[in-house]
Amino acid sequence: MVLPIVKYGHPVLRQKGARITEITPEIRRLIANLLETMHASAGVGLAAQQVAQPIQLAVFDVREVRDRPSTLELGGQAATPADHMPMVLINPEFTPTGARVVGAEGCLSFPEIFADIDRPETIEVRALDAKGKPIEFRCGGLLARAIQHEHDHLHGILFIDRMSAETKKRLKPELDALQTATKAELKKAAA
Repeated sequence: MVLPIVKYGHPVLRQKGARITEITPEIRRLIANLLETMHASAGVGLAAQQVAQPIQLAVFDVREVRDRPSTLELGGQAATPADHMPMVLINPEFTPTGARVVGAEGCLSFPEIFADIDRPETIEVRALDAKGKPIEFRCGGLLARAIQHEHDHLHGILFIDRMSAETKKRLKPELDALQTATKAELKKAAA
């Protein structure tokens, strides 16, 4: 089922997600819905917070992006990222391993808003997969950027928090309009 994606201004986007301790039927259903929602929205990543579920769960699929390659290493061996997509990460943690690079980012909770964000180019990731089994890998390129972006969501951090002051100032009218519209929708829904 495609779920509604909450927009900037919704308080759940600032909530730190609770750790998942058991893979319940509800979690399995949410994983399927997150994947369907991400694909329907043409996204490469989606965090549970973005569908109003403040838990440590994110999904990824970078197969459709051709102009921003990803790298993946499993057990020290190069792997083809497409062979491991879609990817589900539960309670993810990462360690930066590469130099910082600036790259373009967007966010499904910030429609039509894009900015250059500075992040480590490669990371080592530890998480649980969709079955609750531990996984570890190293990745780079778009996959590393997407994982860091969604990891931020799981901790209540938004990509606007990583923008330069001048970029944020330039985007202020669009950000203010989005936040105002979201708050108006929430107020109307609560009435």
